[in-house]
Amino acid sequence: MGTRRIPLPGVGTQYDLTTESGGHLSVVVHHDGRRFLGVYRADDPDACESVALDPEEATALAHLIDPTRLEGIDTDGLDLVTEHIPVGSRSPYAGRLLGDTRARTRTGASIVAVLRRTSVHPSPGPDFRLGLGDTLVAVGTREGVDALAAIIGGG
Repeated sequence: MGTRRIPLPGVGTQYDLTTESGGHLSVVVHHDGRRFLGVYRADDPDACESVALDPEEATALAHLIDPTRLEGIDTDGLDLVTEHIPVGSRSPYAGRLLGDTRARTRTGASIVAVLRRTSVHPSPGPDFRLGLGDTLVAVGTREGVDALAAIIGGG
């Protein structure tokens, strides 16, 4: 496997991945946050199928691929789970304070961290302002975390 990072002046950065089997993928990250996933054909390395991803879609794809994703916590028999919950374009809480969600009161689930594209905010307080594209790390029962995901998602 081989990876390389290529600066694209005025555009952003391209990340290339060549797999052990010879497959070739690229991710182009624009300065404005747009992302494009490119898949190159094995029979024609100049032919590329490109898919545009918005921040929410890029986060969802990363969580599907990432083998180190938080799956759960060993709680000695307690039924607790850990989930990543994206703050997407349909969320009524993008741009609002975390306290506005009343997450713990409404669901019993706790938001233990907020992941941003360039930073991690552990133990955010009620005055923490959520942003579009943030990912909440929530801990609670399956029912509580699912309820929190529905609230944050606008469901």
